[in-house]
Amino acid sequence: MLDTDILSEFFRGNEKVIARVNEYLKVYGFINLSIITYYEILNGLLYKDAKKQITKFEIFITLNNVIPLTLNMAKSAANIQAELRKRGSEIGHTDTLIAGIAISSGLQLITNNTAHFKRIKGLEIANWTK
Repeated sequence: MLDTDILSEFFRGNEKVIARVNEYLKVYGFINLSIITYYEILNGLLYKDAKKQITKFEIFITLNNVIPLTLNMAKSAANIQAELRKRGSEIGHTDTLIAGIAISSGLQLITNNTAHFKRIKGLEIANWTK
């Protein structure tokens, strides 16, 4: 499942990320992303009034899989957030929601934000920018 920062790199033309996405697509046929990532990307594009990029992004979305937020995923994210708060190492609500979705879906999270996500037990992460 692609994190927001990786998807942003893809749309910015990062050659390493594009190559990894293309390799993945050859095997699986579609990319997974969370509804939180959809929200974050669309919010940024709307803020910038980037009409052409919005159209490109919406076409990309129709070709791939947006994973919705379920009660089980929200509960997983709440448990993650509570544990991180107890340890004094919070990473923010949207990131914990993304992690909860990835864990509940049994998916590896592809992110460049490994410093945040490595704090979460049970979350498998990889970085496609390196």
